[in-house]
Amino acid sequence: MHYTLHQLQIFLQIVEKRSITKASEALFLTQPAVSIQLKKFQDQFPIPLTEVIGRQLYVTDFGNEIADVAQRILEEVQVIDYKTSQYQGKLAGKLKLSIVSTGKYVMPFFLSGFLNEHTGVEFSMDVTNKKTVIHDLEENKVDFALVSVLPDHLDLDTLPLMKNELYLVGSSEREKNRKGKKESIFSEEPLLYREQGSATRNAMENFIQGKNLLANKKIELTSNEALKQAVIAGIGYSIMPMIGIRNAVEKGEISVIPYKGLPIQTQWNLIWLKKKKLSPAAIAFKEYILENKDQITAKYFDWVV
Repeated sequence: MHYTLHQLQIFLQIVEKRSITKASEALFLTQPAVSIQLKKFQDQFPIPLTEVIGRQLYVTDFGNEIADVAQRILEEVQVIDYKTSQYQGKLAGKLKLSIVSTGKYVMPFFLSGFLNEHTGVEFSMDVTNKKTVIHDLEENKVDFALVSVLPDHLDLDTLPLMKNELYLVGSSEREKNRKGKKESIFSEEPLLYREQGSATRNAMENFIQGKNLLANKKIELTSNEALKQAVIAGIGYSIMPMIGIRNAVEKGEISVIPYKGLPIQTQWNLIWLKKKKLSPAAIAFKEYILENKDQITAKYFDWVV
């Protein structure tokens, strides 16, 4: 057999995506190029690796077994690359993070210096909701997670980064024209929520329930950016983290409405499983954060210090 590492990489993407088209997009290759490499790889086996039924591609049982072996081969190749870098005095390895969606306004500033210093580190970050972040952590899919509310069912190590504050906000134009008391916002105005599983939504719902407020008009959006734009457009009011709307507040697009019991104060935390054996890259990143987090916060987030 004379298959190449490139063919193994392509085949693994096909297995993961269950699609030539999606695999080609992920690999930044043309569909014909991916199809040709799949055929060359398949020609080396007497048993089908994939089959097409209708217009859907399926991976055979034999194909899945080959994919498992291919994954191990590529992981060992990465070990060779990492060891070579280490012998050259460079930090190498993979660093994987899963962060809640609002964390995209925070985490890049705690990463840039580390990644620029250690160019041999391969990095990936999934930006999603809290439910998926915790699942990734539980399944040991990532080294670290970034959350503003700590899960209480996991045995974790925690590294606090900076404060997170949530305020009642609305469009400056809508707020200028609103009649009535502030309390009427919750009962008479549309309220904009993040999707179920979001820490921002949980904080908002807990505040409303804790104050025994009525919330009659609810609108749900599935990203913090969509929520911000909806507020700016004057669709309704929400309780949002300042970290994601500060620019809009400074530009006068969003107004912060003072309200008793607000802001809600939480903490951004880098977390990881206590039982996890951190890689050299992960250990180095943790040490970098410990050493530099105060300076990073002062430089980029001086308004929360």
